[in-house]
Amino acid sequence: MGKTEDRELVENLRKELNYHNYRYYVLDDPVISDSDYDQIMNRLRNLETMNSDLISQESPTQRVGAPPADRFQRVEHPKPMLSLANVFDYGELVSWYQRVSRLLKRDSFDMVCELKIDGLAVELTYEDGVLVRGATRGDGFHGEDVTINLRTVKSIPLVLLGTSSGRLDVRGEVYMTRHSFEKLNHERGGKGLALFANPRNTAAGSLRHLDPSVTASRDLKIHVYSLGHASGSAMPETHWRILEQLGALGLRISAYNHLCSTLAEVKKFIRYWLVQHKKLDYPTDGVVIKIDSIDYQEYLGVVGREPRWAVAYKFPAQQAVTKILDIGVNVGRTGSLNPFAIMEPVIVGGATVRKATLHNEEDIQRKDIRVGDWVTVERAGEVIPKIVGPITSRRSGREKIFKMPNHCPVCKSLVVKTHNESAHRCPNALCPAQFAELLRHFVSKKAMDIDGVGDQWVKSFLEQEIVTDLGDIYSLTKDKLLGLERMGEKLADRILSSIEASKKRPLSRIIFGLGIPHIGSEISDVLADRYPDIELLTSASREELENIPGIGPSISHSICSYFQMESNVEVLDKLKKGGVRLNGGCEKPHGKLAPLLGQTFVLTGTLVSMSRDRAQSVIYDLGGTTSNTVTMKTRYLIVGANPGSKLDKAERLGVEVLDEKQFSGLIRANGEIVD
Repeated sequence: MGKTEDRELVENLRKELNYHNYRYYVLDDPVISDSDYDQIMNRLRNLETMNSDLISQESPTQRVGAPPADRFQRVEHPKPMLSLANVFDYGELVSWYQRVSRLLKRDSFDMVCELKIDGLAVELTYEDGVLVRGATRGDGFHGEDVTINLRTVKSIPLVLLGTSSGRLDVRGEVYMTRHSFEKLNHERGGKGLALFANPRNTAAGSLRHLDPSVTASRDLKIHVYSLGHASGSAMPETHWRILEQLGALGLRISAYNHLCSTLAEVKKFIRYWLVQHKKLDYPTDGVVIKIDSIDYQEYLGVVGREPRWAVAYKFPAQQAVTKILDIGVNVGRTGSLNPFAIMEPVIVGGATVRKATLHNEEDIQRKDIRVGDWVTVERAGEVIPKIVGPITSRRSGREKIFKMPNHCPVCKSLVVKTHNESAHRCPNALCPAQFAELLRHFVSKKAMDIDGVGDQWVKSFLEQEIVTDLGDIYSLTKDKLLGLERMGEKLADRILSSIEASKKRPLSRIIFGLGIPHIGSEISDVLADRYPDIELLTSASREELENIPGIGPSISHSICSYFQMESNVEVLDKLKKGGVRLNGGCEKPHGKLAPLLGQTFVLTGTLVSMSRDRAQSVIYDLGGTTSNTVTMKTRYLIVGANPGSKLDKAERLGVEVLDEKQFSGLIRANGEIVD
């Protein structure tokens, strides 16, 4: 590539980055992912490195961000709020560490690791301990004065604790928790308002809103992560001790900061948070590593727009932008028609994503998602891909509005939709797609736990017609299994052994495995406890069922409708004849083995010390039951992080509330070991 071509490419890359800087920093409406932006920036930086005469002060590589918006007063930062160089793997981290070692002429030095919160960077200025100004990062040298809005953030102290003289400039990240974000979107959806795309953009837009009352209503939070400038008071000589002192002044410091003396400790911290950050209630996109010594920081200095003494290890992107090629529809085990997006392949959270759930037609309409749209994709819980929303600014006018089909895509039956449900359904119980999903559900670990029967064998069972309903599983023989292509003797024996073991599963697992609409594992436990024989459940009336805590009209209707169908009754008869035990309730312990017998527990919020499944299992093992609904009969409400409305209801009803520590103490006191 010649000099002319290099110059032209450099100018084009600069224009592209300037546009994305404007979208991200000024409009708070990015149209590409962070990883895509980093790729463009790295390409430009490499070209400028190879052609030093092409470097100019106007290049995005030579500045921190974009100019502030005109609607706020412009303020100057006493010290520039610089951005950080990024590394994306351990090899790049080692290279950074080695460069620092060479410059310091030291083999080892202390480092501070901090979670990188994905929010909006701000600077708070205190004079003699009183908050006098708050500003956004802006272009790093000048920001926007948003003092009146920052004063509404409750985690920002208006007056520092203790005595403080002189001026103190501190930097932090303002953000919105996922819980607050979801609550806000729920409220907006109920009012027919447009939904926000993600917590980061919502926090940024809220902080820069012209009406402070709107900012105050958005439940923003802050973590302070560094000292910008100090005068009039002596400050410690290490970053770690500075953070401790800032915390002592009443500023909110992350509890997860960690002081490391070796690179191995840094790597261990990163490896831990690569997984654990997904459990946090606020968005994080990496780990920031800083040299602890302030003297070392000053000695290392800054190169371009980035300090040499710090680096950001970026987690794999959890969001990405791609294009919807088409919208398909599959049929679930209850007959629900489930739309999904077929997209251009894109890497999200380290995995290649080609499809994403779209839930139902109403959700598609609410988000205004169309075939041909460019969309933001994320992995919900960093596992299941979902579409956040379309990027309407990239529409060409050729996008197509999606409509649900009138006929089942598998059996061609006429699709039905009831007024009280958002889902479209295939009413044909013999629809092959429904039964395939039902069979997968029935043999799954949480249901009958029939080992060895994966998707491949479910497909083979159906193709060879050796299983036409759930009862047929218990008439399978070794000869029938060996008649399937690629089925070996060991696997056949394993499957048959697992089938035999499944005959003694608790009744709750059987009820759950039947795949009755709206019946999850918790309700199955409740039903098995109330009706210890399946025949009692089949004859239960809607009124009787609705007297059970946690069971409303939709669930009672679903149960009664299921058992009124002759084909389902025939399946139960087959199961009974096949040796499946259809009585025995939940197999609860009794007497001294059941100290929590008769006590109902409700769980809310996110549990940290154990999974919700584990907590429910412990309660069950001690004789208790769990419910989704708080009533007067509820004995305890177990509260984790970010509890919902159940906590308010429990307090109104006088239900005893236990946090995780108290819950662990309760179950230990009753003889259960908590790991």
